[in-house]
Amino acid sequence: MQKVLMNVQTAYHGDILRAGKEYEIDDEIAKRWIASKIATKVEKEADDHSE
Repeated sequence: MQKVLMNVQTAYHGDILRAGKEYEIDDEIAKRWIASKIATKVEKEADDHSE
């Protein structure tokens, strides 16, 4: 599974994925969506343990 930020609204497995929101989707789908600019890959966020 890969986390992506949607650039457009689309349907995926019967759910509506909204533009501007982050979702976890299958790796193969994520690769295609990123390549076609439907979504942007979300980099893993560092744990917020710095003080």
